[in-house]
Amino acid sequence: MDIEVDIIEFKVPLENNKTIFIWDIQPTFTEAYIYESLWSVYSAFGDLYLLKVCPNATVAEPGFYALVKFYSSAQASKAQRATDKQCLFQSSPLKVRLSTKQNLSFYNSKPLSLSKCHNLANHYLGFGGWTTRIVTLKDLSNCTDAGCQEETGHQDVLLKYGCIMELSFPHHGVNCQGVGVAEEVLDSDQDPEEKLRKRGALMKRAKDKAVGVAFEKVLLIILGNGKVAIEIKCDPDEILPEENSGVIKVNDISWTEIEGADSNAEEDFLWDFTEDLPH
Repeated sequence: MDIEVDIIEFKVPLENNKTIFIWDIQPTFTEAYIYESLWSVYSAFGDLYLLKVCPNATVAEPGFYALVKFYSSAQASKAQRATDKQCLFQSSPLKVRLSTKQNLSFYNSKPLSLSKCHNLANHYLGFGGWTTRIVTLKDLSNCTDAGCQEETGHQDVLLKYGCIMELSFPHHGVNCQGVGVAEEVLDSDQDPEEKLRKRGALMKRAKDKAVGVAFEKVLLIILGNGKVAIEIKCDPDEILPEENSGVIKVNDISWTEIEGADSNAEEDFLWDFTEDLPH
């Protein structure tokens, strides 16, 4: 007998088969009520990455449409089949379809924000299903021997921290590690208390980045009976330092660019669904 298996990755779901489009929502409800009602209905099918409710275009009939993104294509398909032509929370039936809009950024997968990683892991593994610990947290501000010295002005001070975090799944007996780096250039005349606060913030950012990188290696395997297995994606070219070495390998990457990408990674979708609307 075949066993249904669904694989979920810790990345932004861009695929069409993970997105459902809902229209014919009556104009008698507020956006907040529609959002809560749809979230209640569709979160029952699986963890949601995103739900967005929008008013119809001015040229269309008054009302709303919505988009729901699942992490799982199987859950999206099941939700579409179960709710299409159903009234759900209103007096007339809704139309529910899998998205047909072509997303050219599908091939450029993006990591999830750390908060969404936490939510996704908690949903399938429970709050005690995963743990993190610091392997190494190192001040890289003066690591000229590692090639990470950067040009700063005479009045500037470069603060940089690197961290290696271990992500463990105790009930499954597997773990993986991630590396994160955070940096900021400060004025040398800045208040000492402010510098201390910045150091603490940079250490936290480095730790958070490292945990996010570790989550990128994790595959959640959801079985048809509801059980969850975990696989770790291995990169044969990755070299992590020994736990007690105190050395962190830093690649020649603009961390400022990465931070900017992180902040917009999950908000850069084009919310134009006109290609999906029926004629």
